[in-house]
Amino acid sequence: MATIYDVAKHAGVSPKTVSRVLNKDAPVSQKTQRAVAEAMDALGYVPSHAARTMKSNKSGLIGLITGAISNADDVSTAAGLPDLLIVQGAQRVIERSNKTLLISDTGGQQDRVPDLVRTFQEHRVEGILYVADYHKPLELALPGRGIPKVLVNCFDQSGTPAVVPDDEGGQHALTKSVIAHGHRRIAYLTLAQGQEATTLRLAGFRRALSEAGIAYDASLVKAGDLFGTPGERQLIWDALDKFLQRDEPPTAICCGNDRLAMAVYSVLRSRGVAVPEQISVVGYDDHRLISETLFPALTTAELPYSAMGARAAQVLLELLSGTGEVSSEIVRVAGPVKLRGSLVAPTNGTNSQIIHLKGRNEI
Repeated sequence: MATIYDVAKHAGVSPKTVSRVLNKDAPVSQKTQRAVAEAMDALGYVPSHAARTMKSNKSGLIGLITGAISNADDVSTAAGLPDLLIVQGAQRVIERSNKTLLISDTGGQQDRVPDLVRTFQEHRVEGILYVADYHKPLELALPGRGIPKVLVNCFDQSGTPAVVPDDEGGQHALTKSVIAHGHRRIAYLTLAQGQEATTLRLAGFRRALSEAGIAYDASLVKAGDLFGTPGERQLIWDALDKFLQRDEPPTAICCGNDRLAMAVYSVLRSRGVAVPEQISVVGYDDHRLISETLFPALTTAELPYSAMGARAAQVLLELLSGTGEVSSEIVRVAGPVKLRGSLVAPTNGTNSQIIHLKGRNEI
């Protein structure tokens, strides 16, 4: 195996000059750089990354822990959109920084996380990104004291830098768009109770109503998400039944995610209710496989996973370069509202044509 001394002899330079070319820590003429490169190629010399790491104390490696790879085909999770998009957003930023992203998947086993962190330590990573599958508090404590870390799609109580979606702001903007189209009776089919996103989005929904002078009606808000289990379809059916049997049914329905909106389309159409002519429907996530293929195309708020990954990578790189400060303030990333054909102005008298739902066995 060729050594740096062999390269120096072949190129006709000193070993120190070869070291300068490899580490780029001193000026070297282009002619000398070419001679060293040609010698390395001729001898099959590969620089020792470990040796350079020990010398500089900088490996150029960033560790990322996620469950996105093992969960990519699991449509029953609470994630909505694949958190793989977060990984992709982070990768784009890390790549531009000339660092290398090492990705390790939990395999759906959270008890593996401490071991993964320790493995990254052994490889002398400079920092770690931890990606959760959906917006939630982080219940485990990450080991690796002294290694900068940034949480993505989650947060903890110890003030670790964190980047999460702006769920309240997103639902507020989406509801304002519904109101701007002239709707005053707006139902909301939420995600499951107890989720961080449910609490925050409901707050955004209520704030938009209040700003428009519309009284909040708790009877127009129902939970409709059971993570894709069979009972979820019955839950959606029952919620819409209650909405539509009112003396004044809602003219628009907000849904906790695009998957719920797709189910709402199905229920309404089985009932003979036209979307959006009789009831407008909006979702959340901008899961394009759903939002752009439904007819009419679904108005929705984007869950900005890719932007969150990019922002988290930027925060981590700023910490590593010393240009950023460790802050306990959570960074909230907003996504735009995507206006499409499922949201139109209400038509007077249309809702009086809605007949009560019949039969609750199937949608």
